[in-house]
Amino acid sequence: MSFNGSKDLVEEGDVVILYIAPSNMHSLEVTPKTLNKKGILVENVFQTVYGALKVASLVGAKYGAKVDLSRGWAYVLQPTSDLWTLTLPHRTQIIYTPDISNIVYLMELEPGDTVIETGTGSGSLSHALINAIKPHGHLYTFDFHEQRVSVADIEFKKHGLERYVTVEQRDVCQTGFGDALEGKANAIFLDLPHPWLTIEHATRCFQKSGGRLCSFSPCIEQVQRTCEKLMSAGFIEIKTIECLQRELTVQYKTVPVLKLECLKSKHTDDNRNENNGKEVGGLERLVTVSHAHSLPGHTGYITIATLPPIGRRSC
Repeated sequence: MSFNGSKDLVEEGDVVILYIAPSNMHSLEVTPKTLNKKGILVENVFQTVYGALKVASLVGAKYGAKVDLSRGWAYVLQPTSDLWTLTLPHRTQIIYTPDISNIVYLMELEPGDTVIETGTGSGSLSHALINAIKPHGHLYTFDFHEQRVSVADIEFKKHGLERYVTVEQRDVCQTGFGDALEGKANAIFLDLPHPWLTIEHATRCFQKSGGRLCSFSPCIEQVQRTCEKLMSAGFIEIKTIECLQRELTVQYKTVPVLKLECLKSKHTDDNRNENNGKEVGGLERLVTVSHAHSLPGHTGYITIATLPPIGRRSC
């Protein structure tokens, strides 16, 4: 399918990204027919701000090509984990690309790793984790909500990623991750209201060589309790970071500039009065950088810790 490797042409059943503008993108499944509200099979027509698109017309189109809408045009793109994060249907609050990139980097993921994720949610981070560890790695992702697990499982299959991921409904704070995962994981990610309750369960799931544990929490009180538990469980190199994005605007501005040419030669007081101060002041058009009027606020704290190899653990 379209998430698993690149290809040239759109096929029926693919999930594609319809790109209209940077702030106007949509994900849609290429199916010629769809069920309406009455349960009747009708032609699949996707509505946008620039008119309608007959979805069947995408079959056979080249990825990256311009496609016609009834009152404009758009581009059809092959989906990536980043584009999916921007267009996915929200079932929960999601983690966005600035935090995702830090998480993948801090967990030191590479192809072939076995990763455990708690808090599948809308699957935003899950797609990025799969992208980092395939083609030989595997993601085990858990969520306590039955419907979210069911929908996420269907999405992974539609995207052709089912060989890389196992989705399971489980309250990991109470029951852990299961005996089958003990000693298997290279990295573990926690996105839970009470991540400290899973630390002991997570420790048993790491390989004998150890690994990296990452926790994402919106409140500093959650971070404090998690770090205390990590230290008592024998984790080292514990640190917490906050990713704040700052947008800068580059533009031309007319600014006053002090001219000091008058200092190169002697002038009398009478000469200065005659020039009316033109020698010591003026305006000039310069390229400047300024902050945007509104800046994005806090998203969450990323806590990263290392579990040493089993022979070097303090407890």
